[in-house]
Amino acid sequence: MFAKPIPGRTTAAVEGDAVVLLIGMRINHFWAVHQWLPVFLAMPRMLRELAKDKQRGLLGHVLLTASPRTYYVVQYWESKEKLYAYAHAPDMFHRRAWAILNGKERKGKLRQHVGLWHETYVVPEGSYESIYADMPPFGLAAATGVLPIESRGRRAADRLAHRSGARAGAK
Repeated sequence: MFAKPIPGRTTAAVEGDAVVLLIGMRINHFWAVHQWLPVFLAMPRMLRELAKDKQRGLLGHVLLTASPRTYYVVQYWESKEKLYAYAHAPDMFHRRAWAILNGKERKGKLRQHVGLWHETYVVPEGSYESIYADMPPFGLAAATGVLPIESRGRRAADRLAHRSGARAGAK
C-alpha cells in the first residue's frame, strides 16, 4: 500500500489558514516500560478515533521518530476550534487519557519516566508554501490534496502570495 510518486513538481491544495499540531513524547527511562508504553500506545488510538469521524477536523498526520527515545506526530487540522473541541470532548479518548496521565503525574508515578510535549501553530494564509518534487502526497499535501505547481506559482514567493477564492474577494 505504498503511494506512487507524482511525477514533476506539485504543491499542497490547502486554502485559508493552516493549523499544525506537533505532539510527542520522550522516553526518559527505557526500563520503565509500564509507564511509557501506555503513553506511546495512546496516540495511535486517538488517530484511529479521529479517522473514524472526519467531522472532528483532523485532515491528516505524519508519524515521525526523532531518536530511539523521541516520537512525535505532525497533525494538520481544519481549524484551531476543531482541535480544541477534540481535546476537550468528554466522549473522546484524549480527555480520558489526559486525565489518567495527569492523575499519575500528580501521584508522582509518571514523573521523569516519560516526557510529553506539544506545539500548535496557526499559520495565516500567505505565510506558508510547499513544493514536492517526484513525491507521493506527503505532509500538508497528503492532508489537503495535491495541485500542479503551476496553479500556485513556480516560485516560493508566488506560492506565498496565493490567496484562496474566499479571501481574495474579501480584500
